[in-house]
Amino acid sequence: MLTYEECLEMSDLTPDEISAIAEHEHLNPMIAVALGHYLITHDGEQKIQRFILDDLERAKRCGDRHKQALLTGALRHFIANHPQQNGQRGY
Repeated sequence: MLTYEECLEMSDLTPDEISAIAEHEHLNPMIAVALGHYLITHDGEQKIQRFILDDLERAKRCGDRHKQALLTGALRHFIANHPQQNGQRGY
């Protein structure tokens, strides 16, 4: 049986990116890893970026500066590591 860490390593996503997917889609982390991996391997990078942006906007509305900082870092990392994305880069 594979552990969460092993699946995360194979997903090409960071823990913060997986957390954003899990939060946005209301999934447990292991299922979010599977969804993230599927999206990365099936041209779904824009969808993952949208999840992160949606979560970031929610954190801003709630005034959660700590979560904003984590999600901003996740978004920057995602854009840097998935350059085929031409999405919003203002964060």
